[in-house]
Amino acid sequence: MSAVARTWCVGVVVPAHNEEATIDACIMSILRSIAKAGVENSWLVVVADQCTDRTVERARRALGCDGEVLEISARSPGAARRAGAGRVLRHWHLPDPSRIWLANTDADSYVNEDWISVQLALADEGVTAVAGIVRLGADGSAAVHEVYRRTYLTNAEGTHTHVHGANLSVRADAYEDVGGWSDLALAEDHCLWGRLRRRGWRVSSPVSSVVTTSARLQGRATGGFADTLRARLEAQHAKP
Repeated sequence: MSAVARTWCVGVVVPAHNEEATIDACIMSILRSIAKAGVENSWLVVVADQCTDRTVERARRALGCDGEVLEISARSPGAARRAGAGRVLRHWHLPDPSRIWLANTDADSYVNEDWISVQLALADEGVTAVAGIVRLGADGSAAVHEVYRRTYLTNAEGTHTHVHGANLSVRADAYEDVGGWSDLALAEDHCLWGRLRRRGWRVSSPVSSVVTTSARLQGRATGGFADTLRARLEAQHAKP
């Protein structure tokens, strides 16, 4: 993988709204994954969206010379991801965007050590976008973890039907072709994924691309994964 990875420029975008407690672990996990893959050209952009805590300070310290913090006031995951992707693309100014891989995760999450390796292996096979899975972190009650186990389904052959902004990556030429992230506060991930599929870009949904995310039931984004977990838990309790 190392020899192959050197041909890619990998940008990682992390939107964050008041995630001072988790941003360090998130960034460190991304840097480990990049190093494991042997990537020589990488750039991380943390998009601090209306942060009022110490997210910006901690992110800058954790990033060092490996990336930057972009501060915006949109309160929209879609707008934050779009702003971050734009900053990554401007960082390199490459005439051929087909060698830029845009990976995305969330600030309350951390990625597997092989996260980038798995995605670049698929990219070298011609895949232009990857939608991975999320697993729950150690936080959260036993009931939350049980409802996740019962309802978060994957296919026996190693694929799935889930789409998460916390684990969605795309080749830059495909990203630009479909117009990039929409400025949506909800379901920006499904919107981008749907446009990629409709335009005929080759996509993959492997269970091997894994991000661990918070099991909290009160998330930063209304209608996000935390709300989905809470709704499923409430539905389980409502059953006779």
